[in-house]
Amino acid sequence: MKLTTTAFADGTPIPVKHTCDGPDVSPPLAWADTPANTKSFALIMDDPDAPMGTWVHWVLWNLPPSVPSLPENAPRTETLKAYGGALQGNNTWPKIGYYGPCPPPGKPHRYYFKLYALDGPLALKAGATKADVERAMQGHVLAQAELMGTYGRTR
Repeated sequence: MKLTTTAFADGTPIPVKHTCDGPDVSPPLAWADTPANTKSFALIMDDPDAPMGTWVHWVLWNLPPSVPSLPENAPRTETLKAYGGALQGNNTWPKIGYYGPCPPPGKPHRYYFKLYALDGPLALKAGATKADVERAMQGHVLAQAELMGTYGRTR
């Protein structure tokens, strides 16, 4: 399974547009080569380099297999009706939806977008956390894809 974006190449800097120093809109994401028996997708974006431990930026699940991508600037709503009723959870702030890189000044951080192909939808309500999603996914992950971008701030 592959996860890609037109906003940046894997392992390269995330454009300011997708960070707190810009409009802070989610990058467009697309996936391919998914398992034929996929019944839903989950997406988690986090920063393992945050000083206080892993910082969660985005939690999304129950994307149907008929949805092969997300557009730039995904809505910050609990339910993404235009995308099969996918649900979004609370990030570390805690807020619903995508909130991009915003590290303290210093060395760039790594930001991982992780897409999971699942054998069924997750029985979680909107607002669930990354930990809730990870627990619910146990034993149901058919495949995983990852995309990593970096971002650092000087001020």
